[in-house]
Amino acid sequence: MSIVVNWKEIPQLPKAEGRIDAIDLARGIAIALMIVSHAVSGLVGIRNVPDWGMVPVHFLTKFSSSLFILVFGVALAVAFLAHTQTEQWPKRRLKLWLRALEVWFWYKMLIVVEMLPFSAPGDIVDTLLYGRFAIWVEILGFYAIALLWVPLILPLWARAPLWGRIATIVGLVLLSAWLQGVSFGGNDILKALLVDHQDHYAWGQISRAPLIFIGLLMGEALLRCYFSARLRRRLVLTLMGAGALMIAAFYGVALVEGDVHAAMMAVALNAGKHPPGLAFMLFSVGGALILLGLALADGALAARVLLPLTIVGSDALKAFIFHIVMIFLVLRFLLEGEGMYTYPQALGVGGLLILGAAAWIWLTRWMTKHR
Repeated sequence: MSIVVNWKEIPQLPKAEGRIDAIDLARGIAIALMIVSHAVSGLVGIRNVPDWGMVPVHFLTKFSSSLFILVFGVALAVAFLAHTQTEQWPKRRLKLWLRALEVWFWYKMLIVVEMLPFSAPGDIVDTLLYGRFAIWVEILGFYAIALLWVPLILPLWARAPLWGRIATIVGLVLLSAWLQGVSFGGNDILKALLVDHQDHYAWGQISRAPLIFIGLLMGEALLRCYFSARLRRRLVLTLMGAGALMIAAFYGVALVEGDVHAAMMAVALNAGKHPPGLAFMLFSVGGALILLGLALADGALAARVLLPLTIVGSDALKAFIFHIVMIFLVLRFLLEGEGMYTYPQALGVGGLLILGAAAWIWLTRWMTKHR
């Protein structure tokens, strides 16, 4: 793998050749945290988790969603941004739109899998038709929609100056905060799709777009720094330093409010996740930046040492499908396992599902290769 790193001498963004293993590792970490969280909430239920499980275990899994979205932006920058001004762009744009259709298809199929154990057919149909939302699979719905509009934005983003990009991020944050006070004519579903809603476990496109755009900025920095040890070290320190400051700010706010443990429990219980709240986002994004920095610190070596996570991150959709099917179709529905597991057992199931997802991805690739 090679890349042009002396970017001051060229007018365009350098292009990576092949995959960057550190990105797969970071994505794999996000998915692994998500699998553990889903195993616990799907098999035990949040209300049945002991306090020691909420903090620190379930508390730390809150890095997952922000890390996943940031890495989504990073991967877009690495794989697509440099091609937006070339004749290859129409083909690559179509690839993103086809991926959107694939993700949307599996989103709808997994809604059925999630709801099948305990929901009436009418409720499942209503959810499929956007009359309501599921819970555990809604992140796929977010990515399916994002993959429709992101290809339209990327060429504009590639040409925009840095100040314009930063202004866009800030503007979207402010717009999202303002829209939280708008009723949307009583259409809660539309509000949930655009800016989150407290009664629905959906991910708003406008409220989460700033994380995608921050990921795009980091992806460009990664392209220009990753293959130079000195520049990569600066990037890693910058990411981890910013993340540490955000974590410190979270605890600073908690100290001012007078109860640090209560603040940690609130985050573990998803307070401030839908819609995004200051405390939750400080903690979640801060932790995501630290984990991303660690993955990039010596990505090639770490990716080999943590190979199962790297494999999981190399095919996020397949890993997501695998763990949802195993938790909700096999364990909850076929084996009637909801409420049958202790919290430590659910954690063990989560760990096995991570390894199982990696094995499934490897096996399907091996089968494809040897056909």
